[in-house]
Order: sequence, then C-alpha cells, then structure tokens
Amino acid sequence: QEKLVESGGGLVQPGGSLRLSCEGSGFTLNYYNIGWFRQAPGKEREGVSCMSGSDGSSWYADSVRGRFAISRDNDKNTVYLQMNSLKPEDTAVYSCAADPRVGYSSQAARYDYWGQGTQVTVSS
Repeated sequence: QEKLVESGGGLVQPGGSLRLSCEGSGFTLNYYNIGWFRQAPGKEREGVSCMSGSDGSSWYADSVRGRFAISRDNDKNTVYLQMNSLKPEDTAVYSCAADPRVGYSSQAARYDYWGQGTQVTVSS
C-alpha cells in the first residue's frame, strides 16, 4: 500500500531553518511528481514546491522562491524540503503528495497520494 510520511516539522524562530522529509513506502517516489503543500489556519491549502518525476525540474511559489529548496534522495525513497530564512507567515501544516502523471502541477487536485502532514511554527 502506498504511503507517505512527513517529518521534520517543529518550532523555529524567524530567520531559522528546517528540513522536512517525505518518505515513501509501497511505491518508488522518483517515478512520481512530488509536491509540497501547506495550509495555515483559516486559509486554503497552497502549493509550495513540486518536483517532476521525469526530469527533476522544480517549481516554487513566489512566496518561498529563493528560500526553500526541494530535493530527492532516491536511495532513501525520500523527498526533502529545505526551508531557510523562515518567516512567521510560513507557519502552517506542511504535507507532501505524489502524482503519477506526466508533467508536474502545483494544483493539489492532481495528486493522488498524501501524507498526514507536519506542523511548522515560526515564532519568537
């Protein structure tokens, strides 16, 4: 059974860094587009970053471009989201998701498999 498990969330001060992990089991992540999404209280879920399963190309939301970086370790069947220069407005539950189709998308509806999410809180 396909499963995604996120980890690495926590409480960090503004300007700090966190690295989120998304580990897959039951399927091989490098064959899938992987997206990171976040949802803050009272707000809609938004795409943060995604990586193509076919060529490794990536996309970032304007709000995180230059601060966040997505990467994958195929040996560990894991995708990472390195988050630097964190801001209070980055506070949200972060989830990873997998999509088997050709061509990645920042739209959550495209993704078939989801993790349970990990809380990121940026506060002094």
